[in-house]
Amino acid sequence: MNRNLFFIAAALLLWGFGEGMFFNFVPIRLENDFHLSKQSVGLALGAFGFFMAITHLPGGHLSDRVGRRPLLITAWLFGVVSTLTMWLADSLPAYLMGLFGYGMTAFVASPLGSYVTAARGRLPIGAALSLTTATFNIGMALGPVTGGWIAEHYGMRTSYLAAFGLFVVSTLFILAIESQSLDRHDPDAPPISLWRNARFINFVAVFAFAVFATYLSQPLTPNFLKGARGLTLTETGWVFSAGALGNSLLSLGIGRFLHPRRGFILAQALVAFFATLIWRGAGLSTFMLAYFLLGGFRAARPMAMAQARELVHDSQMGISYGAMETVSAAIFIVAPPIAGFIFERDPYFIYPLAIGLIVVSIFVSYFFSPRAAKSVIGD
Repeated sequence: MNRNLFFIAAALLLWGFGEGMFFNFVPIRLENDFHLSKQSVGLALGAFGFFMAITHLPGGHLSDRVGRRPLLITAWLFGVVSTLTMWLADSLPAYLMGLFGYGMTAFVASPLGSYVTAARGRLPIGAALSLTTATFNIGMALGPVTGGWIAEHYGMRTSYLAAFGLFVVSTLFILAIESQSLDRHDPDAPPISLWRNARFINFVAVFAFAVFATYLSQPLTPNFLKGARGLTLTETGWVFSAGALGNSLLSLGIGRFLHPRRGFILAQALVAFFATLIWRGAGLSTFMLAYFLLGGFRAARPMAMAQARELVHDSQMGISYGAMETVSAAIFIVAPPIAGFIFERDPYFIYPLAIGLIVVSIFVSYFFSPRAAKSVIGD
């Protein structure tokens, strides 16, 4: 591993640890501390998704034009400030300002993916992207247990202060990475426009349906575990840590040993097992296994990105990643309010519905994901 990937990995490990302390508990804090209904929690999470969605295309475009390192540093600093805001907030508007600001750091995804792809050396694209996903989620495996314990003993607000400290150290690592040269295309032979690239657009549609199907059951499951299953915050932290461990190990395993197309399909199947265990299972160990299998959701992303990468030119890498992330974030806007609406009426129904959608998505992915891509990548 070269020095840049090492510093990226170290920064992501610490960031995952910090984010894991509070992020999964956001729906619970909105309900408990700010007294929102479950449908209002869903709307708040949908708004969070909106602030994620509006950043990805600009982030991808700028990473292709001005470079990846400046955007990475900006995102890290913005996340530090947003977390500090959430810690200081003692009212719902102030907390939401910090939360939505944190959502806007999502623009980091495109320059981060582009940076890692360019810095990967001889690693396959899927393996390199999965490595960074896995590193982040190793930190996420540590965070929820710590955050749950802190929340149980000192209140959920205190978790944000601990995360803030970790984010500051993480930012020091990201400042140590080197700049990369920009990718250019031959002006006399430009690549096909991304928006007229039919194979890419078709795959984005496949990806969008897969994200919706696999995400729908997730937003209010923390509330389901607390309300319907009676888990304490500490027990819930163990469940989230098992999920982060699954994110890490499944991302590494699928990215290392499977072709991206097959890995993308397997990852979706694992999320269907998650929904089944939450719906029909009982006991802390069962819910920990369910969240471990939910790691398929995170593992699916680098597998999708690796497939999309083979359909575009080098000079379009950032904007193509940005388009994929925008689609994903758009689902994060739509799905939580739908989940909240369903949850208010029957908290159990969301899980068989999600399972059915995932089965359809697996068939769509099998028949319509790219098989043997015609290379349009420039050197």
